[in-house]
Amino acid sequence: QIGPSKVGCYKEGAKSKTYLIPLKSDEHIFQKRFQEAPYFKEKAKHRYKIEAKNAELENRHGLNVARAPGLLNMELQAATTIFVVNMKRIITLIN
Repeated sequence: QIGPSKVGCYKEGAKSKTYLIPLKSDEHIFQKRFQEAPYFKEKAKHRYKIEAKNAELENRHGLNVARAPGLLNMELQAATTIFVVNMKRIITLIN
């Protein structure tokens, strides 16, 4: 009830007190600094374009569920799906 950490730690009439200290690993600190860098901010401006294409692949073309087990099969499914979507875009541009 008395001390330098009273503010934010002790509430009048409370039966217990808590004091939170955030613990962050070196990876968290590195990531936070990276996200504050100009390079990250510039790339984040263009992310919505990529996310829209990924959402289309997942929702409209079934890339959200693996059709066969195994990493090779997943890579094959992703490659063929991307190929088909690109061909559809090319045909749309030609017409």
